[in-house]
Amino acid sequence: MISAVLQPFVLAFFSGEADPPPARSPRLRRRVPQALRPLVPFDHYDLVQLADLVVAGLLFWITLTELVPSGRQPMAQVYLTAVAFSLPVAMRARWPLAAWRLALVLILPSLHVVRQITDMHPPYLQPAIVMYLLVLYSLAARSDRRVTAVGWLTSVLTVWIIDSKSMALASVAMTVILLFGYNVRVRRRATASRDEAIGERYVMAERARIARELHDVVAHHLSVIAIQAEAVPMEARGDVARLEAGLAEIRGLSLEAIKELRQVLGVLRDHEGRADTTPPPALDRLDDLVGNARTAGLTVRVKRSGELEEVPTAMAVSAYRIVQESLSNAMRHAPGSAVAVEVVWSGGLRVRVANGPGRGPGDAPGAGHGLIGMRERATLLGGSLEAGPTEGGGFEVEAVLPVESGS
Repeated sequence: MISAVLQPFVLAFFSGEADPPPARSPRLRRRVPQALRPLVPFDHYDLVQLADLVVAGLLFWITLTELVPSGRQPMAQVYLTAVAFSLPVAMRARWPLAAWRLALVLILPSLHVVRQITDMHPPYLQPAIVMYLLVLYSLAARSDRRVTAVGWLTSVLTVWIIDSKSMALASVAMTVILLFGYNVRVRRRATASRDEAIGERYVMAERARIARELHDVVAHHLSVIAIQAEAVPMEARGDVARLEAGLAEIRGLSLEAIKELRQVLGVLRDHEGRADTTPPPALDRLDDLVGNARTAGLTVRVKRSGELEEVPTAMAVSAYRIVQESLSNAMRHAPGSAVAVEVVWSGGLRVRVANGPGRGPGDAPGAGHGLIGMRERATLLGGSLEAGPTEGGGFEVEAVLPVESGS
């Protein structure tokens, strides 16, 4: 119980640490002029910290102008008092907790010097008021709430020691400043938590997009390559020329798969280190996709309708991937089947891929990631996708993408 009560005081006076400085807007960070760089050990300066230094200099100068003319106190004490009313302000941006501790230690002897010189009662010189309120704000904006509570209690007791009659007004002023600083800290932490959550959401969405793209690319090309690798030796039957032609086709499919994987991962670079800007495959490459499927043994019939070159890019890419995944599923689960591909552009895009039963046994049903990826593509564009078996042992996929999704 006692340790729980004492812990906030230990944090406030000894072991506590302030929050790191908040991220500055780029407008608040300026480059040091070229002529001054040999004279300073840094390339940029912070306008907020510079403002604190200016305020600290003003407080130092005002204190001197208030105390020096009297000549009633040694100049060393006058200068030390001016330092006490200015140094904590210069420190508060980088070391807010240390600045408050220093201000608290120096405030009583400094105000005693002011009282001796000016006969003020209470001896609240304006620089002292400004300095302490600024330091209190930094304490509350950058410290744990327990430390802030100790700061309030200690400050109120210090005012009571200096002048009990002014305790009520001074306490109200300090309370307002501390509450304002605490509110700023809460808002900063809430904003940071929100930004972190948004960042995590973006990361998850990007991971899902990359996984979807990788699945589409790998599933399609590897299915074709696997079927070709099995079919080429059987078709060649010892004919070296046919075998070499089949292997060259497999190599071409492999290179195309690698190219698409590099596009997805963003690692393709030219000799100058610039990112590859090759557009992703879309409906203009539908014939290549169908050709690969025919090479793998499918009988594919394609029907196009409408001005497909007018289809927006995002919609065309998703339509291509949906056809690609549907053909890959037909290769794996219904090898040798007849497939009908229909792409219609009319007030929106409709994509339909239907295959009949295979000529031989296909692979066992998978985990369904392909269907999930196709539905996600359609949903992201505001459309819908239906998929399921048909009479006679086939399978059909139909996606409808509204025209607004591509605008």
